[in-house]
Amino acid sequence: MKLRALVAALAALFALQSGVATAATNTSRTSGKTAAVAKKAAAKPAAKPVAKPKAVAAKAANKSVAAKKAAAKSATKGKVASKAQPTKKAAAKVNLKTRTATASARGKAAPMRVTLRKAAPAVLAVAPASLLADEADEALALDASGMPVLGSSAFYVVNQNTGEVLLERNAAAVLPIASITKLMTAMVVLESGQRLSEPLEITEGDIDRLKGTGSRLSLGTTLTREDMLHLALMSSENRAASALARNYPGGEAAFVEAMNVKARVLGLWNTRFHDSTGLNPGNVSSPRDLAKLVAASASFPLIREFSTSPERYVDINGRMLRFGNTNSLVRSPEWAISVSKTGYISEAGRCLVMQTWLHQQPVVMVLMDSYGRYTRTADAKRVRKWLEQTATQRVAAAPARIGG
Repeated sequence: MKLRALVAALAALFALQSGVATAATNTSRTSGKTAAVAKKAAAKPAAKPVAKPKAVAAKAANKSVAAKKAAAKSATKGKVASKAQPTKKAAAKVNLKTRTATASARGKAAPMRVTLRKAAPAVLAVAPASLLADEADEALALDASGMPVLGSSAFYVVNQNTGEVLLERNAAAVLPIASITKLMTAMVVLESGQRLSEPLEITEGDIDRLKGTGSRLSLGTTLTREDMLHLALMSSENRAASALARNYPGGEAAFVEAMNVKARVLGLWNTRFHDSTGLNPGNVSSPRDLAKLVAASASFPLIREFSTSPERYVDINGRMLRFGNTNSLVRSPEWAISVSKTGYISEAGRCLVMQTWLHQQPVVMVLMDSYGRYTRTADAKRVRKWLEQTATQRVAAAPARIGG
């Protein structure tokens, strides 16, 4: 009995020990698994924090670079703006100095071209785009007040018999008159009493040193005073006009003085002369004064004849040369022109003065500062057309008069 009890006790003890060992083994395995899981878990969080700071640092670095670039651009723009501002100020100063210098130069120099052109007023009918272009187009367009739209900046149209002003703009403006001057040159020559048959020679003194214009009257050319006068009026020959003044008693200075005295006698208070050709821009007048000059010129038969001759052949050093009239209208059968003179220098633009006959009435046209080659003659045609269409009753109202 005792032996059985002992064996039983030993078996129980052995079983107990085996259970403890199994439990320990299980515990150890569980602990290992737990430790492994814990290790993995610990490894994962540890990996993430390391990765995140790098990405954030990279992004931050990129943002920093972008910020630096933006700052650099901003700084560059600021510098450009700061440089541009002084440049504008400097440019403004330069412009101011230039304008001041120009104004000073104009004040000291001979009178320069004073343009009075302004934008054409609205027309009643739509005019072609080339209405005032450089072409012989006399299409008639009217402004809002019913007046013709002209390309000349200053003009004056008057019935010489009645004194009625038919059309005007800037009639009192004092402008350079270019070769219109030669009408006064002709009057002084004809009133001097000098022989028209006297031969005059073209010399060095007749060469244009002011504008550098040419001439077919070469040095040594000899023509009568009458021929010189004819070419000066018809073809606007500057050397001929210069020779006429140079061969005046007392020379050119006395001739110019006689021109200015004659202007006072005629009541041309806005008119001044500095030479006999019109090349000097100091020769100035107003459209209203020029109308008086044309009317006075019309009383000289030779001025009427010479200024309206279509052409003339002249023997120049053994060669017959043709000289034509600078006003193409004198060749037109539609016009009855008694006195004509054109003029051009850059300061004056293109000018034209005429005494023409409409409804047996002498009408004086003065067209100044026209910018196109054909605009002055086209303006004359427009004025004539306008007078025929809208002012016939006024022109024809005056008593008819025959003669020049």
